[in-house]
Amino acid sequence: MATFSTDPFRELERIMTGAMRNPGSTAMPMDLYRKGDTFVAQIDLPGVDPSTIDIDIDDRTLTVRAERKADADADLKWLSRERPAGTFARQLTLGYGLALDKISADYRDGVLTLTLPVSEESKPRKVTVSHSNGGHVIDAGTAE
Repeated sequence: MATFSTDPFRELERIMTGAMRNPGSTAMPMDLYRKGDTFVAQIDLPGVDPSTIDIDIDDRTLTVRAERKADADADLKWLSRERPAGTFARQLTLGYGLALDKISADYRDGVLTLTLPVSEESKPRKVTVSHSNGGHVIDAGTAE
């Protein structure tokens, strides 16, 4: 029977080296849903100073930028560093029919919530049908 010896410290070093080389995704995870006449985007931005959040709309592209500062303590010896630091950005292509002038943003508990209302012109509405008979409009209360 073959036996294998394992050095747990070497294994830990291998795992840590891999984690340092391949940090977690730098994407800004987002949930997007519609509630009535409003679209809502919730973007995770934990550890971000709200004053660094910048939201721009250019044509139909909404861009969210935020910065998470790295720890500046020179005495730290990192064992694992998976939380990315720096400037992050996410873009959303907006469809027609949104009220761009009424988009709002709120940052609470590490989550940026964007509220994107549907414009009044784009909301469903009823169209009344007029009925004519031989070129004459027939009103409901009249007899011919």
